[in-house]
Amino acid sequence: MFAGDFMFQFGPIFIGVIFVIVISTILFTIVKGITQWNKNNHSPKLNVNARVVAKRTAVRGGGETRAHSDYFVTFEVESGDRMELEVKDDDFGMLVEGDQGELTFQGTRYLGFIRSAKVKEVL
Repeated sequence: MFAGDFMFQFGPIFIGVIFVIVISTILFTIVKGITQWNKNNHSPKLNVNARVVAKRTAVRGGGETRAHSDYFVTFEVESGDRMELEVKDDDFGMLVEGDQGELTFQGTRYLGFIRSAKVKEVL
């Protein structure tokens, strides 16, 4: 009987703690997303010369749920600094490592990349 009383006292507390953790995580994620969106909106739109140095994908889900892919491209600007931006799947497919051109972005938001004409190399 004593063990049963403990479970009836501990169970609601445990469920309450888990509930608070889940709700706190959801609220933190929402606030973080809104903060990043607002920061991007208040950042200036910049055009810089850049080179595509790397591409990667991140796949979420799968198995018994639908898979979703996020696409990222790392750009290197003239100063040598690198930045990784999330891009749409169409843009990801059109960019090739080594491409040089003009990158347009606002904060962490990718806006576009215009490839510059390549000079044909003579072997």
